[in-house]
Amino acid sequence: MTTVLDEKLLKILVCPADRGPLVLIGDEVLYNPRLHKAYRIDDGIPVLLVDEAVDVGPDEHERLMERSGS
Repeated sequence: MTTVLDEKLLKILVCPADRGPLVLIGDEVLYNPRLHKAYRIDDGIPVLLVDEAVDVGPDEHERLMERSGS
């Protein structure tokens, strides 16, 4: 599986809400485990807008963290 976002880009992307690092989940979402916010990736382009973030509940948080390997 090839990653849509390359490693260099992932290292500089931060959450717009708290400026902390994001976790790539598959090729579909960037996740902030501190705030439990998920940002979608559309056609390889991260949508890092606070208003577009999805709140993640405890069960989904656990699932995402398992998928991330963190």
